[in-house]
Amino acid sequence: MEMWWRKGKGACGKWQKVGQMDISFSGKELIVDSAKQPRSDDGENEHSAKRFKGDKYDVHEIQKKYPKKKVVLLLSYAGKGYHGMQRNVGSSQFKTIEDDLIHALVQSGCIPENHGEDIKKMSFQRCSRTDKGVSAAGQIVSLKVWLIDNIVEKINDYLPSHIRILGLKRVTGGFNSKNACDARTYLYMLPTFAFAHKDLDVQDEMYRLSQETLRRVNSFLARYKGTHNFHNFTSQKSPRNPSAKRYIMEIHCENPFVREGLEFTEIKVKGQSFMMHQIRKMIGLVIAVMKGYASDSIMERSWGEEKVDIPKAPGLGLVLEAVHFEEYNRRFGSDGLHEALEWDGEEQSITGFKQQYIYPTIIKTELEEKSMLNWLNTLPIHDFDATASGVQLDEDNSKENKALEGSDVGGDSD
Repeated sequence: MEMWWRKGKGACGKWQKVGQMDISFSGKELIVDSAKQPRSDDGENEHSAKRFKGDKYDVHEIQKKYPKKKVVLLLSYAGKGYHGMQRNVGSSQFKTIEDDLIHALVQSGCIPENHGEDIKKMSFQRCSRTDKGVSAAGQIVSLKVWLIDNIVEKINDYLPSHIRILGLKRVTGGFNSKNACDARTYLYMLPTFAFAHKDLDVQDEMYRLSQETLRRVNSFLARYKGTHNFHNFTSQKSPRNPSAKRYIMEIHCENPFVREGLEFTEIKVKGQSFMMHQIRKMIGLVIAVMKGYASDSIMERSWGEEKVDIPKAPGLGLVLEAVHFEEYNRRFGSDGLHEALEWDGEEQSITGFKQQYIYPTIIKTELEEKSMLNWLNTLPIHDFDATASGVQLDEDNSKENKALEGSDVGGDSD
């Protein structure tokens, strides 16, 4: 900061002190206020009051008119074609959901441009980091924004149709969507022929899931309920690492339905948190048992200390269904200042988005690319008798792809 002076009118005018000004600039012509910038009501230094000629909105005017507040955004997206949710700084060729979201936040005028370049400046946090190709119906992100008029509509104006902001709510200043999340619910949509026994049933679109087979699927899924050591259901976790223990609250397989001549079903799972690839491996193991490649005892064995080779089901059918904030709602949901983080009023919009974008994407991709059918053909190469070689190969592949894919779901891995 330097002291600036100006000369008064007339030939004999005196030099007058006018205050301090920031003379730093970024190559654009600046109009700079000499007054010291105030702090916002949440204690942060506000963005410097610089007005760029030609910009479509005036940062200084926005600062004066709109307060900066901590909010959460309810986000739905179809993940096909994206390398996950989280932005990969320095890897712009691998497009993520956050790349499009942050661009829309800047263009709509609810965050300054430099916050888009460094998202820590707006305290940005996603509730769950979804993997490559994974979709979400109820993702939550928390951040500080200028609460401009019609903010949700303006953000959506700059988003592609397969990414939508469906709701916004004010939250406490210290709220962090990842840390405050009590539980996450995922669904996994898959063709039912994945459960057809390899020696007894047809292995194509003609297969139909019987109630007896559905009961058997649910009996295996129910074994996951409670707390177990899931070190074999992720990569690079030792069996004695305390973070490998995860609590599963609910898990079950729904009744089947037919789309485009192919029968599908959904598995829903709710847990406190999940590690990278955990859900896909949980489902992959049940499929291996139902197909007849693995014995019934493998599930209990997988929770022990020995390495067990567990196949990872395709990412296509995985969808983040909802995230839960029971403790936050109990403390702040009825304090008269904040709303509970519940989205009953947006349920119709969430369902509509799934019907229009998420389900058709999964169905169309499965029919065209046959991701489940191709993956099922790899099951015979797995060693379900617990040799370490297959597991090590899977871990090496996970390391190789980690920079591109990120993590499936919430938990300490994301």
